[in-house]
Amino acid sequence: MTAVTSRSVYLRWRNAVFAIFAASGLSIATWAARVPTIKTDLGIDNREIGLALLVMGVASILGLSASSVIIARFGTRAGMFAMLLILSVGLATLALGSGLFASYGVLVVGLAMFGFGNGCLDVMMNVDGAAIETQSGKTILPLFHAFFSFGTVIGAGIGAIAAGLRISVAAHGATIAGLIVVLAVIAIANVPRREVGGPAAAGGGTDAANPADAEAVAGRPHWRTRLAESLSAWREPRTYTLGIIMLGMAFAEGGANDWLALGVVEHEGGTAAIGAAALTVFSVSMTVVRVFGGPLVDRFGRVATLRVLAIAATGGILLFILAPNLPLVFVGAALWGIGASLGFPLGMSAAADDPERAAARVSAAATIGYVAFLCGPPVLGFISDHIGLLPTLFILVGLVAASGLASSAAKPLPGAKVGAGHH
Repeated sequence: MTAVTSRSVYLRWRNAVFAIFAASGLSIATWAARVPTIKTDLGIDNREIGLALLVMGVASILGLSASSVIIARFGTRAGMFAMLLILSVGLATLALGSGLFASYGVLVVGLAMFGFGNGCLDVMMNVDGAAIETQSGKTILPLFHAFFSFGTVIGAGIGAIAAGLRISVAAHGATIAGLIVVLAVIAIANVPRREVGGPAAAGGGTDAANPADAEAVAGRPHWRTRLAESLSAWREPRTYTLGIIMLGMAFAEGGANDWLALGVVEHEGGTAAIGAAALTVFSVSMTVVRVFGGPLVDRFGRVATLRVLAIAATGGILLFILAPNLPLVFVGAALWGIGASLGFPLGMSAAADDPERAAARVSAAATIGYVAFLCGPPVLGFISDHIGLLPTLFILVGLVAASGLASSAAKPLPGAKVGAGHH
């Protein structure tokens, strides 16, 4: 990839995408931390929560599917801004559905918007994050995902306080939604216009607000041609082997976000605030490893790192399920977060090994991971309705183990320049 026009442009771009990752995490944790309260407010059961999550998951798949078209047509800059606005409206709507309107239907409509916005945004921000990683020459995608985790930590922490103070879900969710809109305006102003897969530029490039202007750039392929190129990654076997790694870890992360707090409340005798606190422990643990993950990967390599973390995640989930007391449940949540921390970002790094094909491959790999991240939890909900929530979590143990066994797929391609994780 051609260098950006200046280091200051690069740094503003990197920091803006850090903020966008954080906003996505904040939104998801705001919803996840209040699930027990929402369940009580609306008088619904796990099956109805699972159905609502399924709607969000289907909407997310639609967002994931639409992402390639939107990126090819409008670029990531305009796309990320639009999706941040959509997910914010969805978050406010689901919050009002739980509180002001006390309506399950309004909740579901909000979750559909929320899911579509986050699903599409997740691909776009990973495409930009991979491009920035290529620009830097170091393994920094884990750090981007650390900022997602910073957002979940903040969101879970605020959720625990809100639950403890009995602040309504409506007031809580609407406030966070407004903050995300403000953050979106500030962040997108610092994302350079660029052609996806090409150089970023301070004021030019081809990620233009006006598609007609973008298509007028000399030598740029038509957006349908770019779309066809981006979809070609789905014909590559490595896309699917990386997908196994990402699927297991994304399933583990998504399952924790949506069911960990409720598991503590319903099966360990904790309050809603304690459930939110356990989710916070999970998020903090994940964040710490993501902050330091880049240097660890550059030192020990992707494959060895993924194998060790798969063992940690497997042990953590088993401890969470089988622990005889609340302190051990928290230890299990911490190990669960540590182990699940790097599967997704390292899958993104591996997909971006070849800069010329990075955008297409990152988009495809992100889609596989996020299908698991967003659609896995509803599946767990339906199964838990029949066998109980904690026994259902054994499914995660098997998927994380499979992820560890497939970790060799993340070995860097010959000649890959990003990071030193080439062991």
